[in-house]
Amino acid sequence: MVQHVLDAILANELDAIGSLDVPEHYRGVTVHADEVDMFEGMPSSDKDPRKSLHVDDVETPELGPGEALVAVMASAINYNTVWTSIFEPIPTFKFLQRYGKTSPLAKRHDLPYHVVGSDLSGVVLRTGPGVHNWKPGDTVVAHCLSVELEGPDGHNDTMMDTEQRIWGFETNFGGLAEVALVKSNQLMPKPAHLTWEEAASPGLVNSTAYRQLVSRNGADMKQGDVVLIWGASGGLGSYATQYALNGGAIPVCVVSSEEKAEICRSMGAEHIIDRNAEGYRFWKSETEQDPKEWNRFGKKIRELTGGEDPDIVFEHPGKETFGASVYAARKGGTIVTCASTSGYMHTYDNRYLWMNLKRIIGSHFANYRESWEANRLIDKGLIHPTLSKTYSMEDTGQAALDVHRNAHQGKVGVLCLAPEEGLGVMDQEKRERHLDKINQFRGI
Repeated sequence: MVQHVLDAILANELDAIGSLDVPEHYRGVTVHADEVDMFEGMPSSDKDPRKSLHVDDVETPELGPGEALVAVMASAINYNTVWTSIFEPIPTFKFLQRYGKTSPLAKRHDLPYHVVGSDLSGVVLRTGPGVHNWKPGDTVVAHCLSVELEGPDGHNDTMMDTEQRIWGFETNFGGLAEVALVKSNQLMPKPAHLTWEEAASPGLVNSTAYRQLVSRNGADMKQGDVVLIWGASGGLGSYATQYALNGGAIPVCVVSSEEKAEICRSMGAEHIIDRNAEGYRFWKSETEQDPKEWNRFGKKIRELTGGEDPDIVFEHPGKETFGASVYAARKGGTIVTCASTSGYMHTYDNRYLWMNLKRIIGSHFANYRESWEANRLIDKGLIHPTLSKTYSMEDTGQAALDVHRNAHQGKVGVLCLAPEEGLGVMDQEKRERHLDKINQFRGI
């Protein structure tokens, strides 16, 4: 049990963490290998994460070189949690089996259960051999890039490493648990003005949005760029909207309701398209898109921007919107894409790409430097967590269902060891300076 660790953290006796025994077991949110067929034959929309996500007592993994065990105070739901819970596009056990074959130490990850989760805030419990920058008692957040870096490919950009994985999705012992196993180069300082649940929520989506929109590895956004942002009030889009506004760009926010439009206005966005109110139907059928609807969508964008098409399209819905995104981008513009929440098979009219010299850039999470910069902006109060609701670990299935059905705003948090919301603030003065913005974005 981890009660002695929790007691020390709540008493702010962080210096004592290193002298405490590491628990032999802890509670974690899992999927089970013997249940991967439970939703067979069902449409994705009918698959219910509440049936597949369990809270189990699991064995604490062996700590290896360059690794750390972290007592997890809070975590959050990402769309990869949904994919894991409904066993799409493939069961994540295939990732764990593949990883387990790479080394004797990686074999730890190949288990009949998968502890999930790609975000955390918490306290370092132990560090393995070769870890020098972190020690027990450090308060941290984690980004989800796990790399081996034994080959040359990742040394310009670690996202290019041949053994690059997403922690908690393609590896085991993730953040939706009381204890997590991470590589030490996943760790970053916890912003001291945030609660545990606030600090846990930006991780994956904030870093993803930074690379996709701001980094030279992504769209390399500059001042004055018109940026079309799909799902602009959601877990990923709300960070893209903040980056566009902070970077002097002009966001055009696409949302699906007036409530979500109001969220974008509250962030400072002026140009908003409610796609449901406008009645866009980009697909005539399961197999045929409607270019007339692309054209109508493009006219709406130009109406808002004074005749300008988007320099950058921030794409993540995938199949449903990709044809419209390629059409809408300006001549020489960039469509930068990650994920595919509406489907992976994208189709578009290539004439609008090749004849207008547009570019499609694939973007996947972020390297350590990009993640560090994204976290630094959170720490400085220039970007804010967009946490809308927090669940207990026992209700993780419901939290994942909300994300699956798009019944959420911003990010959905999960308390792990933290017994209640509102704990973990270590710099109250700094929090007071940013409180208005924290509360504004917390409402998202």
